[in-house]
Amino acid sequence: MGLGDFIKKQFIDILQWNEDEDGVLAWRYPMADFEIQYGASLTVRESQLAVFVNEGKIADVFQPGMHKLTTQTLPVLTYLKNWDKLFESPFKSDVYFFSTRTQLGRKWGTPQPITLRDADFGMVRMRAFGVYSYKLTDPQRFFTEISGTRELYTRDDLELQLRNLVVSAMTSAIAGAGVPFLDMAANQALMGQKIAEVLKPTFEQYGLALDNFAVENISLPEELQKAIDTRISMGMVGDMQKYTQYQTAQSIPLAAQNEGGLAGLGAGLAAGVGFGQVMSGAMLGAIAPAQAGAAASVPAAIAPAVEPVAADPLQAKLAQLKGLLDQGLITQVDYDTAKAEVLKKLIG
Repeated sequence: MGLGDFIKKQFIDILQWNEDEDGVLAWRYPMADFEIQYGASLTVRESQLAVFVNEGKIADVFQPGMHKLTTQTLPVLTYLKNWDKLFESPFKSDVYFFSTRTQLGRKWGTPQPITLRDADFGMVRMRAFGVYSYKLTDPQRFFTEISGTRELYTRDDLELQLRNLVVSAMTSAIAGAGVPFLDMAANQALMGQKIAEVLKPTFEQYGLALDNFAVENISLPEELQKAIDTRISMGMVGDMQKYTQYQTAQSIPLAAQNEGGLAGLGAGLAAGVGFGQVMSGAMLGAIAPAQAGAAASVPAAIAPAVEPVAADPLQAKLAQLKGLLDQGLITQVDYDTAKAEVLKKLIG
């Protein structure tokens, strides 16, 4: 190349990136028909890192600050040919800028239900979604593993690859945690923590640091939700008093629609109490003969339990109504109306 061609060439003396476009993780400085002037200024801002690539190989990584591109700051230049003994020659290389800002509020979710093995329910199908944040920390690894020589690489490009990693990590985290699904679902912060522990090494492999990972919602298939509801109901039946209260609460809306309204609820309440006492008496009657070594019939054990209800069912109605009022299951107006009806029958 002659001296005239050299003079006509355009040289770059300032390299910098203004990050005009949001969501860009890696950006290559445009070099078309340009060469970098020896001693040019490279400005790397606080939220950036820069990588100098010569002949396809990474020569150096520049931290935030202003750098003069000379043989002192960039040793690879010593291997480049000088234009003339009087001054150093320009050189042809590539400079890539990387954004190190934390990428906040990135959404994740399971596009399809994932199947997990659970100690309580066996196989569980679930969906989940939430948010996470991350930042780029190792531009050399990110350049080598992810972005490569592309002119522009965005977080949307990256998150297409991260989505499958998140779902895979969720499956591994829940399966390896050994925590029952119900306990994990009740503590979504714990679930997020377990998934983050699995994800962090994977993020580091690509030059990224996982800043935060949160599970916002877990949805279960309808059949599993019904099974959980049934288990809760069975747990209430274990305590007969709670079961009676539960049944009574369920019957209030229906009783309000009947002709007798809440005034007719007393009979149902007495029946509920009687049923609970009959069941308790039956269980005691079955145990007592075995301990005493004598045979006893079930009706004989039941009779004493039913007697108090038969003796004064109206007082039992009043007690049950007062209990419903105290628990907030009926209003004061409903209580007063039903109480008046019971007292009317009691006094005659």
